[in-house]
Amino acid sequence: MAGLSHELGIDLGTLNTRIAEGNDILLQEPTIVAILLDELKLVEIGKAALDMMGRVPENIEITRPMRYGVIAEYEITENLLRELVRTVTGRMLLFRPKLMITVPFGATSVERRAVYEAGLGAGSRDVSLIQQPLAGAIGVDLPIGTPTGNMIICLGGGTSQAAVLAMHSLVSAETSRVAGLELDEAIISYVRRKYGLIIGQPTAEQLKIRIGAALPQDHQKSMQIQGQDQISGLPKPVTLTTDEIVEALQPPLENIASTIRHVLEKTPPELISDIIDRGVALCGGTALLRGIDRYLTVSLGIPAYLVDNPTTCVTEGAAKAFSMIDVLIRSLPPKT
Repeated sequence: MAGLSHELGIDLGTLNTRIAEGNDILLQEPTIVAILLDELKLVEIGKAALDMMGRVPENIEITRPMRYGVIAEYEITENLLRELVRTVTGRMLLFRPKLMITVPFGATSVERRAVYEAGLGAGSRDVSLIQQPLAGAIGVDLPIGTPTGNMIICLGGGTSQAAVLAMHSLVSAETSRVAGLELDEAIISYVRRKYGLIIGQPTAEQLKIRIGAALPQDHQKSMQIQGQDQISGLPKPVTLTTDEIVEALQPPLENIASTIRHVLEKTPPELISDIIDRGVALCGGTALLRGIDRYLTVSLGIPAYLVDNPTTCVTEGAAKAFSMIDVLIRSLPPKT
């Protein structure tokens, strides 16, 4: 039966969807689609759709069907997930795959049900759900099966999640909607306010990735961008520096730090001492922002470190969860 049935871990994220089986990442695509409005038909998905953003006629819409880590447009998400699963498994299967799909901590019963049904609609014979912080902790091999405290912070595109884990369970956790996309919005607002220039989310994201940082840096970087002058409406170039992006990002970063502090305040003192000794693990795409580990170390007073596989650990943990299902079953969220 080996090779005939797949057990796939899926991180269904706001910005990216990743699929893993065993220890291997099989697929990584942006969670975005291009739709032909006249026929309500998918034109492109993933990277191909992302490349079309801002460059399509009026009869084609580029949309992200996930908002803040949960499904906002059900049918589009189901169709996208079906295509991605088929890409991995092929279309001719003797046995339909089993899926372990991640959801944010605190997702409502309606939100969980939508993910569960989307998984079934994508062709799965069995769908399980797992909270992203739990999957991330498994993916980075934190010793969560012990009675000692472990803390992980998942900084994604749509949500920031902080969780303390012990005995394969979440002891305390919290989810914030201030994450990667909110950082982009902060840059957009800053550029409009300071330079009177309108830029889009892809440009803001490139500024964040190429020259952005959470703290002032010894080595300054700069980047020239083109935007639309909000008075004349004409194209206008401007050059931004690392320090300007640092300034723009301070309000959302403080919101993220505040969420993490709330989790620590709800954590038993015995586990806090363990976390101080072990440090706080950082994962997710937003954790790649330069200096964010030092920023959180200073803000929290607890050492924070970037894990080795920050962008893939949640997906890898979801795939590994199949082999741990007996001990995890009481910790997994209900499907409805």
